[in-house]
Amino acid sequence: MKKIPEYCVTNEADYLNRRTFIKKSVGLGVGLAAFGSLPSLAEGVQGGGLFDKIVATDYGKGLVPHTYKEISNYNNFYEFGTGKRDPAKNAHTLKPKPWHIEVSGECVKRGVYDLEDFIAPYQLQERIYRFRCVEAWSMVIPWVGVSLASVLKTFQPTSKAKYVVFKTLLDKTQMPWQKRPTLDWPYTEGLTIAEAMNPLSFLAVGLYGKTLPNQNGAPLRLVVPWKYGFKNIKSIVSIHFQETAPINTWQDQAASEYGFYANVNPNVDHPRWSQARERVIGRGSFFSPEKRKTEMFNGYGDEVAHLYTGLDLTKNF
Repeated sequence: MKKIPEYCVTNEADYLNRRTFIKKSVGLGVGLAAFGSLPSLAEGVQGGGLFDKIVATDYGKGLVPHTYKEISNYNNFYEFGTGKRDPAKNAHTLKPKPWHIEVSGECVKRGVYDLEDFIAPYQLQERIYRFRCVEAWSMVIPWVGVSLASVLKTFQPTSKAKYVVFKTLLDKTQMPWQKRPTLDWPYTEGLTIAEAMNPLSFLAVGLYGKTLPNQNGAPLRLVVPWKYGFKNIKSIVSIHFQETAPINTWQDQAASEYGFYANVNPNVDHPRWSQARERVIGRGSFFSPEKRKTEMFNGYGDEVAHLYTGLDLTKNF
């Protein structure tokens, strides 16, 4: 396992203090480049210079993020193992630079883009979101990234683009567990075009003001905070616009357990466990972990419930 140097990790208390300053200073034109710890984020992408300024948003709703250690050491990433600690131990084989993203399908501007060129046109934002796993555990994560809608609009999807499909890198050398038939690789996920264009949908390239750790989906991952975690596909290399609904990886793997929408719904249990409550990672004790009541749409109903008007969410899970 590669050990992360101490200087590469921002102290959480300093980070939160810095965030308060940022929110106050954005209106004065002060960027995050004033803080000496930020260059490591720029250095995380070949060429650097993309991440000089990050704008804080108001999506945090008073949430306190989990620690960097918790976020980077408790993950699902089956390409590096099926245990929660496996990705942190094994993902050092992933090479997140250089990195290319192919854009295809029902859009005007198709092509293959370097990550730097892909991200460069957009203002980086910091968003603190709840993360709810379908396995009934949760975290709060401070992502850095760009609006998914802003990115997709750049490629000018046509009127036939009803869905957006994402794929993870397929490389058995970099992702050794792809040699095993655990899932049908490459990992595939999809959103309706309306979901993808919602203001909450996000492409993350970092967390805690640093580039994404490999185990968290470096260098580019999807973040859709009102959906269960498996919907938030990691290490994206393909974005495809299409007219018909895709079959997502877990939907293909176990259709009776995982549907297309994957919305957080505490009233619809997984066939093997209740979704009414969630275990908060790192809170409480091993014998008595802290649990909280799961909120509909993970607490983001005001922003996204309109996307599902008229849809029976007990059948379309």
